[in-house]
Amino acid sequence: MKKVLVLCNAGMSSSLIAKKAFDYFKKENKEIKVTATTVMQGETIIKDGEYDLYLLSPQMRMNFKKFEKIANENDKKIVQIPFNAYAPTESGVKNIVKLIEENL
Repeated sequence: MKKVLVLCNAGMSSSLIAKKAFDYFKKENKEIKVTATTVMQGETIIKDGEYDLYLLSPQMRMNFKKFEKIANENDKKIVQIPFNAYAPTESGVKNIVKLIEENL
């Protein structure tokens, strides 16, 4: 199973987005688990290397370069989530699912 982690400021909005994406993949019988956490834990989690893909929420874009450097140093992939993929709507879920599939 592939594992994706969404990094967000407080982890509340990202938890909702992660759940919607995970539910979509489950319904489609795709082996992709999506979870979320706060950026406060981001550096440690990326260094641990447990996930196949890291996604950074739009509101945390000012931290992208920092996390990208850590991800590159640990041979991991991190992607900035665009605003159109960060909404718990049908189109938002469609966009985040596409982003995940394109980057795994």
